[in-house]
Amino acid sequence: MTERPRFHLAFPVRDIEEARAFYGGLLGCPEGRSAEDWVDFDFWGHQIVAHHVAEPESKVATNPVDGHDVPVRHFGALLTLDEWTALTDRLKAQGVSFIIEPQIRFKGLPGEQATCFFLDPSGNALEFKAFADDSQVFAK
Repeated sequence: MTERPRFHLAFPVRDIEEARAFYGGLLGCPEGRSAEDWVDFDFWGHQIVAHHVAEPESKVATNPVDGHDVPVRHFGALLTLDEWTALTDRLKAQGVSFIIEPQIRFKGLPGEQATCFFLDPSGNALEFKAFADDSQVFAK
């Protein structure tokens, strides 16, 4: 069986130890290789790399989507509905402040999905979503 391609994403963080605590501790992403100024994480089978920068970008552009201001620059993962529920329950229990609270977006329409948005400690926006029907991921 051939594995699908995995993506690689590098992003800025203000503090490597803070990134380890957030991505490794809170989100549960196993750590890979690292150096003084960067660290790899296994992000649900994909490689993300937190790179230390003196001043992470601070201005967040948004676009309106289904009644919410969605951060244009964001990344995340498509999970199963059970995984999404477990993650959002864990985030709530840890007191994570959501930009967009966990909810169902596009209810009854093509692409209906469970979604939530929050920031990492460096201000990077993350979205986690799940589809009850996986065939709706690219629905028009």
